[in-house]
Amino acid sequence: MNPYLLPLFSFLLAHAVGTDTKASVARLEARYRAARTMQASFLERYMENGRLVRVEAGTAYFRRPGKMRWDYQAPEKNVFLVDGKTAWFYVPADHTVTRVPAKESTDWRTPLALLTDDMKLSRVCEQVLPAIDEKPEDPEHAMIYCQLRGAGSKSTKESSRESPSQNPRNGEAVFLEIDIKSGDLARVLIRDPGETAIEFHFTNWRMDPPVPDSLFRFEAPKGVAIVNGELHLGTLP
Repeated sequence: MNPYLLPLFSFLLAHAVGTDTKASVARLEARYRAARTMQASFLERYMENGRLVRVEAGTAYFRRPGKMRWDYQAPEKNVFLVDGKTAWFYVPADHTVTRVPAKESTDWRTPLALLTDDMKLSRVCEQVLPAIDEKPEDPEHAMIYCQLRGAGSKSTKESSRESPSQNPRNGEAVFLEIDIKSGDLARVLIRDPGETAIEFHFTNWRMDPPVPDSLFRFEAPKGVAIVNGELHLGTLP
């Protein structure tokens, strides 16, 4: 290639990639913004040092404003619920429930709370970039990197020149896999600097299913102990 054309080619390529990313984000936001309540089947995978530690599955519900519920069905039943003010994690087998103010929760499902707000990715992402090293599982999907707000102190200009998966900016690196045709959120991958990662696969999205308000309220059954404080990451469902 003519060396004088290289800068122009690089600019056009970067512009095309940026345009594709913006289009994928726009489809994602439009897909979920119109619904008040959303429901999906999920598969959750928890990994440490590249080793698969735990796999669980169930149904997740999201409702505006600020509510979500994760009903775990396999391999055992658990409930993670955010009622708008408090985050609850209930383990029926242990007869215990842990609660923490929702605004103080550091749970790894927290970035997904954007589905319960006005569905603007910019509310949780300081910037959105095309993922470089993390590839989508489906070649027809887009994989984007969400740099969480407050995740680090480097300037936007500096961090945009680096590979997102290699530069989590002293915090979690969050990747979203989006079906570019439907706008469906297919997968969320969250990597922690401590060599831990959690992955959510979503299927069977339903918009505005007939779900009662009571599903997003938690009432501790009799005989269940309530513990205040955040759960340790290794004990998350």
